[in-house]
Formats: sequence, C-alpha cells, structure tokens
Amino acid sequence: MTELPLIGEAVAVATQPRLAGAKIGVVTFPGTLDDRDAARAVRLAGATPVALWHADTTLGDVDAVIIPGGFSYGDYLRAGAISRFAPLMGKVIDAANSDAKLPVLGICNGFQILTESHLLPGSMIKNDHLKFMCRDQVLRVENNTTAWTGDYAAGQEITVPLKNQDGQYIADEKTLDALEAEGRVVFRYVGFNPNGSRRDIAGISNAAGNVVGLMPHPEHAVEAGFGPQSGLSGSVGVGSSDTDGLGFFTSVLNKIVGENK
Repeated sequence: MTELPLIGEAVAVATQPRLAGAKIGVVTFPGTLDDRDAARAVRLAGATPVALWHADTTLGDVDAVIIPGGFSYGDYLRAGAISRFAPLMGKVIDAANSDAKLPVLGICNGFQILTESHLLPGSMIKNDHLKFMCRDQVLRVENNTTAWTGDYAAGQEITVPLKNQDGQYIADEKTLDALEAEGRVVFRYVGFNPNGSRRDIAGISNAAGNVVGLMPHPEHAVEAGFGPQSGLSGSVGVGSSDTDGLGFFTSVLNKIVGENK
C-alpha cells in the first residue's frame, strides 16, 4: 500500500514505540472505498497497515483485520453477500473463530460482510426512509470490554461520521434479547436513529468480543481539523470530536501489545 503523508495536528498523537511492531490487515474488495482511510487511521494509532486483497489465500502475520466500508462487488444481491465468499474471507472467518481469536473490525460495508459471513448475527437492510444518509452521528459506547473499545469509557458518547443506504440493523426478538442480555450491543445511536435499526443498535460484537461491526465510520474521525465538528461530544486523543474514532485503533493495539508482553 502506497504511503501517504499524514495531515492535520493529530500526526503521531497516538504513536508509541511499543506499538510500532503491530500489523493490522486492511482488506480491499472490488468496490471498497475506505481502505486507504482505514490504513491512515492505523498509522495514526502507531501501527503498520498491511494491504490484503480479497483474492488472497493467506492473512500473513497480521495481528488484526479491518474490513472497511464501500460497496463491495457493487452490493449486488445484497450488501456483502458476494464478499462473504471471497477466498480471503474464509481465512478471516477461521482466524476469528480460532483459539487465537483474531480481532476483526467491520465498518459499514464491513459490518454487512460480517453478518453475511455469520461472524455476527442479524442482517442489514435498506434504511427505513429508503435514502442514503450522511451525517455526523453521536454514539454511546455500551461495551468497552471488546478488542476494539478498551480505550473508551463505558457510557461515553462519541461522534463519528455515518454514511450508508443499507444501514438498518435487524434481527429477530430472540437474537436482540440475547445481544442485550450478553452485553454484545457495543454502540447505540444517541439522539437520532438514522436508519431505523432495531433498538437503536449501531454496532455489536460476537460472544468473545474479538469481532465487532458497526455502521458509522471511526476511520473518518482520527485527525484534528478533518473529522466531525469539535465540541459535539467527549473524545479520545486530542480533545475534540475530530478524533473520537481514534480509540478504536489504539484499543486493539493496546490489547495486542498487552497480550504479547
């Protein structure tokens, strides 16, 4: 992946020498849009992004995987339905379910792919208003014990961009009740439900907490001056909501480093 210059005041805000050895894989499918943004977020957090192509047959030696947003395979059939059968996804599924429990983050289209892959329960359908939605969205951190949320406080409200047209999370009542009872609702929409998701759910995890999916885009809120409007919520990092998304990436790195001590 071509190295891009970092911009904004958040350059090296979270960079720590002890994190430099961590490698985070960023998957690209035909139609992926946000892989370079995810790679930039990984660099800002202090790790090394590793480009992974959907047709690859190995994950290499990555410590975690991010499945970014976009419109993989043009969202034909259903969003994420074809991507689920990509060669690399078989490796992601096996690694996430293995004893090693590889951390996996699915953002927007990545969340859709995780549900289609049955790494997460439920499904994503068209927004209830049947329109594409793009806005800065306040989220509440409901679970800060996952691999991707450890640097947040439970109940903390953060602001990150949201952009989707198939963002309505649905599941049967039994599944929803189980997610609530097991603490697997990781993020909830605050103030406004932008897509009709059941119980205002914005993101969930698997039972082990290593796999997390959410519709909003934390990778677009990692640099001061280039994220959501400052002052909308509390934040991680620089001290404005511009960088509220950075905690996702530092969380998984701190978990990796902690396990490797």
